[in-house]
Amino acid sequence: MSSFESRIVKFPSKKYGSVVPMKAIPGHFVTNHSHINYYIDLTTMKSRLSEVKQCAHVLAQQYAHIPVPIDTIVCLDGTEIIGAFMASELESAGHTIHNAHQSIYVITPERTANSQLFFRENVEPMVRGKNVILLLASVTTGISIRRGIECMGYYGGLIRGVATLFSAVGQMDGIAVNTIFTKEDIHGYASYDRTTCPFCQKNVPVEAIVNSFGYSKL
Repeated sequence: MSSFESRIVKFPSKKYGSVVPMKAIPGHFVTNHSHINYYIDLTTMKSRLSEVKQCAHVLAQQYAHIPVPIDTIVCLDGTEIIGAFMASELESAGHTIHNAHQSIYVITPERTANSQLFFRENVEPMVRGKNVILLLASVTTGISIRRGIECMGYYGGLIRGVATLFSAVGQMDGIAVNTIFTKEDIHGYASYDRTTCPFCQKNVPVEAIVNSFGYSKL
């Protein structure tokens, strides 16, 4: 076991007691947009079948009875398996689907070199004019959500919800973020701009570059 794994702390969700606990590692880490004092480890929540099913069930409940039909789940951060189970949960719950094929699409956009999201022409019909849930793994500053919302706007997708496993923000551009875990679930969680990071001000080295897929030690 590495020094990182030996520091794992588990946090239960205060919102949904039955869901699997979230694992986090305290330290000084850097994301694409900020410095954080906990790395949120979502590895098993996105890949272990029992945990995936629980997460998908909790998230799907937030959309099972909304008044508009969901046509498409757009998955970011490696959440495709969760998205597929969410779609299955919604269909099993009798969620009304109005598209011609009477089924929910589960898709993932591609990224350009500067992280701009886009869809190929063969996938675009699954977005244009469709009611979309944007599914992400974790959100620290909300920039990833905003990029997803902008992408849907380019292709004519209608955002009907944002779902995440962990989010430090409650809404973005007037759209509520439905999440299993919030920053309140992780005692003392904080994110900082590089210029105001207290670790950097005390010359504490950055331990790893992190994102929703994992970490790379420095």
